[in-house]
Amino acid sequence: MKVRDMVIHEQDAARINQILGRFLHESSAAEALLIDRSGQLLAMDGVSRALDTISISALAAAAFSSTSAMAQLLGETEFTVLFHEGVKQSIHVSTVDEEAILLAIFDERTTVGMVRLFAKEASKAIGAVLAETRTRPKRIGEFATPLTVEETRPTWKPPQR
Repeated sequence: MKVRDMVIHEQDAARINQILGRFLHESSAAEALLIDRSGQLLAMDGVSRALDTISISALAAAAFSSTSAMAQLLGETEFTVLFHEGVKQSIHVSTVDEEAILLAIFDERTTVGMVRLFAKEASKAIGAVLAETRTRPKRIGEFATPLTVEETRPTWKPPQR
């Protein structure tokens, strides 16, 4: 897998959020997180509750990576879907493309079949948006400029004793 310096522009983020919203509505899942394979959260939608998105994103990416190694032992490229069933909540993790993963959290209000069906559709749609994003030239401007030596100096200074 290549490491890319991807920039998701505002219009692409809006399209991704619209797809995530539609996915949640159609599947009745509670939360949807789009993460990259390193565990960085790219986008999310869902009910407002305290969810440690940083930890769950990192752990889901790690679980997906480890099952990829198991798949290779069986002669598969990777397993494209993971499912973790809990008593109250379950997690469905699926491939979007070679660099992104869709994670859905759901409860008894829906079934894994519904989540899987609509996750497949959402993954294709998000994958198309990400493919477009990767082909666009990077914008030149203040955010594309490397930091100066002055900007890299820490702004926090320890208290003097």
